[in-house]
Amino acid sequence: MTKQTGLRIHITGVVQGVGFRPFVYGLATRFQLNGWVRNTSAGVNIEVDGEAAVLDEFTKALLDEAPPLSLIDELTATPQALNGFRGFEIVHSEAIADAFQPISPDVSICPDCLRELFDPEDHRYRYPFINCTNCGPRFTIIKDIPYDRPETTMAPFPMCGTCASEYKDPLDRRFHAQPVACPDCGPKVWLEIVGANGRSPLQRNVAILETQKLLGQGKILAIKGLGGFHLACDATNAAAVSELRRRKLRVDKPFALMMPDIATVEKHCFLDETERELLKSIARPIVLLQRRPESPIAREIAPRQDSIGVMLPYTPLHYLIFDENAQFDALVMTSGNLSEEPIAYTNEDARERLSSLADAFLMHDRDIHIRCDDSVARVVEKGIYPLRRSRGYTPFPIKLPWEVPALLATGAELKNAFCITNQKYAFLSHHIGDLENYETLQSFEEGVSHFEKLFRVKPEAIAYDAHPNYLTTRYAQERTERDNVKTVAIQHHHAHIASCMAENGLAGDERVIGVALDGTGYGDDGNIWGGEFLLADYAGYKRVTHLEYFPLAGGDAATKRPSRTALGLLWQLGLDWDANLASVQDQCSEERMALRVQLERKLNTPLTSSMGRLFDAAAALAGVRQRVNYEAQAAIEFEALADDTEMGSYNFDGSNAEIRVRAAIESLIADSLNDVPIPVISARFHNGIVNMVAEICIRLREKSGLNTVALSGGVWQNRYILTRTLKKLREDDFEVLIHRQVPANDGGLALGQAAIASWKLK
Repeated sequence: MTKQTGLRIHITGVVQGVGFRPFVYGLATRFQLNGWVRNTSAGVNIEVDGEAAVLDEFTKALLDEAPPLSLIDELTATPQALNGFRGFEIVHSEAIADAFQPISPDVSICPDCLRELFDPEDHRYRYPFINCTNCGPRFTIIKDIPYDRPETTMAPFPMCGTCASEYKDPLDRRFHAQPVACPDCGPKVWLEIVGANGRSPLQRNVAILETQKLLGQGKILAIKGLGGFHLACDATNAAAVSELRRRKLRVDKPFALMMPDIATVEKHCFLDETERELLKSIARPIVLLQRRPESPIAREIAPRQDSIGVMLPYTPLHYLIFDENAQFDALVMTSGNLSEEPIAYTNEDARERLSSLADAFLMHDRDIHIRCDDSVARVVEKGIYPLRRSRGYTPFPIKLPWEVPALLATGAELKNAFCITNQKYAFLSHHIGDLENYETLQSFEEGVSHFEKLFRVKPEAIAYDAHPNYLTTRYAQERTERDNVKTVAIQHHHAHIASCMAENGLAGDERVIGVALDGTGYGDDGNIWGGEFLLADYAGYKRVTHLEYFPLAGGDAATKRPSRTALGLLWQLGLDWDANLASVQDQCSEERMALRVQLERKLNTPLTSSMGRLFDAAAALAGVRQRVNYEAQAAIEFEALADDTEMGSYNFDGSNAEIRVRAAIESLIADSLNDVPIPVISARFHNGIVNMVAEICIRLREKSGLNTVALSGGVWQNRYILTRTLKKLREDDFEVLIHRQVPANDGGLALGQAAIASWKLK
């Protein structure tokens, strides 16, 4: 008989709430091993007895056959004396002081649960909260770790006999599925009609059928999901979409859509295989797709744009709303909030804040512990390119290339997401939004407290954006006084480049040519930067060239009036305000006179090197848009018009310490005054930017010897510029880093802040 021995295994990563213990139990049974498996706050522990060769096979199978939602970061196997175990069991979880582990994001319903949902013979037939260890809510219902039911918002729902037997059976796919429930014991759904004058809410399946009926009639409904409320209406009903815009105070910004399946998406949009797989992925992000011209989707969904954001259903409730009784095949599914406010996520908050927006509320009584918006992405070069990282991805960590101290990085003012670090993990938060009001700041503070608790982080230091007036800056300074921790101010564009470096796994001694192009970032000289070329590593950076400065008349107010930005640029360049230019015509004579005085006397005219503002000016001068209703609207519409077949380009002079734009703007104005079509003007402007970036990178390589280029900042969300710049740089033999895990915009900034701060604190 072969000698038996013992083995102790410790596993870290996303290994709780994903069916890992029953997986281990099944493996141990298959290999006829005795011992136990246990969840702890630090991961999963296993002790087994068996023959050495069998234990090796068991250990290999742990890695090779792990459950689909799990991610093993590290497996440590330590031989030990034979324990004399009899049988194999799953033992109670153990809380370990200060220990932590990654947590699974919320993921879409799995094929098994979806099949049961529509099986009339199944106990959970048409039950809106069906789930198992392979799917369902995770992050949004967890209050603390270890991930056990008492530490989730499912604690108020005692399991019935059927659910309890499944929960306790190691061979059942609902074994220790913490949100497990059924119609007899779990959460319930109901429909409240606004202005129903005391009429009782409709319950269960009747509520869902009435929801479908109201949506088919053009009504607007507030629907409670995984991470908050959506506002929904029929996406083919132009009147309903326009009414939602009016109520939500959202003039032009595109709405996200939900469609029931891939076949429906293909009816409305062009799809490649990567986009198809991204739509179907368990994260179920909103994916930006090119719409088909013949699609009946209302043009009011995304005015003056040729792309729309689409997601597939990801909860059982969504699938029930789209069942065979539905009279629609596409719904608007936009965040349940008034413009600029955080998403509503409690029933009371929704009734208070959304009652003037919705005709009815489809509610349920499973509490959401932390609000979480939908994620947004697009496909670039057959890979994901995140635009907003939230549900489905958060709080999945980014693995850093070195161990970092416990830090908090507060992110930026716009598109805020913060970052907590512990060991080699960077936990980037869900999308918080623009910190422009008290409600969003509250959401930020609640999120920080939750992450610090979940991941057992007491920050040694707080990193923040160097802008002195950001709310995140004030928050960091207040925490410094209260908690006596260090603070580290990080320059905005350095953080952008460091974010791209960190997610691409660059070690600390590597430098890159960083091309940081965005709308706004506080510069070391007190000006507004945004068209920056840096030689950078985590320890520091050198600003080697940038767009030439021009004044923003009215400061932030100019961002809402591209015509003012355009005239400020012309004034700086010494170019005439030709009366035939659309930007000149947008201002009455009195406005133009006041603007000229403001510029000449330098009254509230901060200087900017921002590429985003240059795009605003170019779009305005080309006649695309003189006033905007949301950030980057002029640039987005300018890009949408670009002619893919146009090869001409405007000339930007990047041979000096400042990038000269006069020649390019003169050419653009001449084309505009000569009635050259806007799509041609747009393409020539975009092509000029691409050529300028490539030329400067070549020059910097010759001077520095660096061959790696990192592209970061919100302007790189422009697909036209990104794809053509990548092609051109690679043709010139550069190694190019782009974002694949966090957004290039300010939503990914906190990762860079954390990376820089950890390096500075070494």
